[in-house]
Amino acid sequence: MSDISLSKAVRSNLLSLQGTADMMATAQNRLSTGNKVNSALDNPSNWFTAKGLTNRSSDLNALMDSMANGIQTLKAADNGLSAMTKTLESMQSTLRQARQDKSFQTTSMSIDATAIGTSAPKTLDFSGGAFTSSTSTSLTNTLKTGNNGFVGTGSTLGINGVVTLQAASLDSGSALTVNLVDSDTATTAASKINTALNAATGDNGGLAASVVNGQLRVESTKGETVTVGGAAATHAGLAAGGPSTVAAASITGAGTVDMQAANLSAYNGGTITLTQGSNTTSYTFTNATTGQSAAMTSALAAQGFTVAATANGIDVSRADGANFKVEASDTTLGAAIGIGSVTSAKSTNGAIVSGTVTTITDSYAAKTVDQLVSSINADTNLTGKVRASNDNGKLRIENQSTQALTMTGVSSGAIDGSSSTNEIAGNSVRAGLASQFNELRDQLDKLADDASFNGINLMRGDKLTITFNETGTSSIDIRTKNGDTINASNLGVPTQLEEEQLDSDTNIDSLLTDMKTALDSVRSQASTFGSNLSIVQNRQDFTKAMIDTLETGAGNLTLADMNEEAANLLALQTRQQLSSNSLSLASQADQSILQLLR
Repeated sequence: MSDISLSKAVRSNLLSLQGTADMMATAQNRLSTGNKVNSALDNPSNWFTAKGLTNRSSDLNALMDSMANGIQTLKAADNGLSAMTKTLESMQSTLRQARQDKSFQTTSMSIDATAIGTSAPKTLDFSGGAFTSSTSTSLTNTLKTGNNGFVGTGSTLGINGVVTLQAASLDSGSALTVNLVDSDTATTAASKINTALNAATGDNGGLAASVVNGQLRVESTKGETVTVGGAAATHAGLAAGGPSTVAAASITGAGTVDMQAANLSAYNGGTITLTQGSNTTSYTFTNATTGQSAAMTSALAAQGFTVAATANGIDVSRADGANFKVEASDTTLGAAIGIGSVTSAKSTNGAIVSGTVTTITDSYAAKTVDQLVSSINADTNLTGKVRASNDNGKLRIENQSTQALTMTGVSSGAIDGSSSTNEIAGNSVRAGLASQFNELRDQLDKLADDASFNGINLMRGDKLTITFNETGTSSIDIRTKNGDTINASNLGVPTQLEEEQLDSDTNIDSLLTDMKTALDSVRSQASTFGSNLSIVQNRQDFTKAMIDTLETGAGNLTLADMNEEAANLLALQTRQQLSSNSLSLASQADQSILQLLR
C-alpha cells in the first residue's frame, strides 16, 4: 500500500481519527475494569505501591478471622464463668439456709431415781450423732457416809505425829504417811496431804484432801473405801519426844492429863512445859517429887491450870476448857511420865477421830433435772453436739446433728442408767441441703468442661494466642492464672460434702468462707477475661480501620474516576465524529479533480 498517495488533508484527518480511536479504547478499558492502572506498564510507581498496600491489607484481613474466633472463645469462657458464679451463689445460699435451720430433733425423758439407785454411780452415754466416740455424763451425785477421817474446826488441829492414809489402789494398798504439826490448820493439813499424794509412787488411789465447812476431809474420787489412821488415844507421839496438844473440847469432863507418880519419882532433873495461848509454864522434876507438889500446883495455878492428886500421881487440866499443849524436855522424860493417857477418847469434833482407823464410804443419789441440764450444758465434750433443757420436769435432749444419736441408759422413756438405748433422729433438713450442695458442686466441673469454642477451652487452662499484625510482632496470650483449670477442686469446694459437716454452725461458717473465696476467684478470672476481650475487640476495630485505610490508599493509586472516564469517552466519540466528517470533506476535495477530468 505504500504506492498509494493520500493528500495532506486526508492524511491529517486520518491520523487524528486514529489517535481518537486509541484514546477511546483506553477510556473504554478504564470504564470496563474500573482501574486507571491495570498493570505495571500503565504506571509502574503507582502499580507497585498499590500492590504493597493491597498485600498488607490482605494479610490483616486474614488475621481478622483469628480475632473473631478469639473473641468467641473468650465469650464462651465468660459464659462458663457467669454460669459458675450463679452456681456458687446457689451453693452459698444452700449453706446459709443450713446455717439458719434449727429443726434439730429432741426427746424428753423422766428421771427414774429408784432405778438409778444409791449403790453405784450411773451414767447416760451418748454415741453416734456428732460424737466420734462414746461420751458419758454422770446421772448421780456422790455422797459421803461414815466418818470423815479426821477433822478440825479450821483453827489448829492439835495433831502432832503421823497420819496414815490407805486405799485399795494407793501404791498397791500400801499406807501413805503424812507428818502434821501442832500449828497446822485444816487448810494447811489438806495441802500437805495432797502434796504427799501427788508425790506417791504409782497410783495415788484417787485420794484427795479438802476443807468442807471448815473441816478437813479425805475422800476417794474412785469411790474406794479409805482408811485414815492417826495417833492413838494415848498420844504416842509425846512418848517419842514430840509435843502433843490436848483439846479440852474433846476430853470428857475437865479434860485431864494423867502423870503417873511412879514414873515421876524415878526421874530427876527433867522439865515439862505446859502452854496455853501465849502463856507458858515449866516445872522441873526431882526424884523426891511424889504425888502433888505444892510448888508445882502453885506455879500452874497462876497460869490457869489445875493440879489434882490421884491414886497413881497427878492430873493436870484447865477449868476454862481451853486447849493446852504438854511438852517434855527429852524423850526419856516423855516415856517416863507416859503423858497421853487421856481420860477419854477423842470425839469427831476434835483433832483426831475415835480409834486409830476410820472408814469412809460413798453413796449416790440421782441428779435432779436441773442438775443434769447444768452439767450437760457445761460439759465442753458435749457442747455443740447435744443440748439439754427442762421440759416441765423432764430432761429434754436435743440432737444437734444430721445423724441419729443413740443414748444408753434410757428405758421406756425414762432415764434409769441401764444398758437400754434410745435413739433421736438427725436433722433431715440439713441432711437434704448437703445432698443439694453436692448436686450443685457436680455442675461446676460440667460447666468448665462445656465452655469450649473451636477446640479451645480456656476454663481447662488452654492457651489462646491471637496475632494482631502481619509480621507477628504484636500478639496476646490468654489463659487462666498459672494455667490452672477452673473447677471445684481448684476453687477449694469440698469434693463431697458429708451430712455430718453441716452439724456444726462453726463448720458451716468455715464452708461459707471457702465459698466466698471460690466466688472471689471466679469473679477475678472473669474480670481478667473481660479485660482480654476488650483488648481483642479494640484491636479488631483497629485492624478493620487499617484495612480500610490501606485499601483506600491503594485505590487512590489505581482506581479510575468513572465520571471522568465517561466524560472523556463522550468527548472522544464527539471528536471521532468530527474527525470522520473532516475526513469526508477532505475526500470530497480530492474528488473535485475528477469532475474536471470529465
